[in-house]
Amino acid sequence: MKKNVGNTDKLIRLIIAVVLFLLVYTNKITGNMQFAALIAALIAAVTSLLNYCPVYDVFKINTFQKRK
Repeated sequence: MKKNVGNTDKLIRLIIAVVLFLLVYTNKITGNMQFAALIAALIAAVTSLLNYCPVYDVFKINTFQKRK
């Protein structure tokens, strides 16, 4: 897997994942939306930790910059 998620993108994804997990944990989101929020949080967390997003790969988007 080639890295295609940059540092800023990674931070935003992690923040979104934490916020969604907290909303589910505090029962601010319930029912079917709770399940959807957990799935979205899991996807955001995994893609940020792996520095790879399959959707970015399909659309040829790359926010990852190599350090010199």
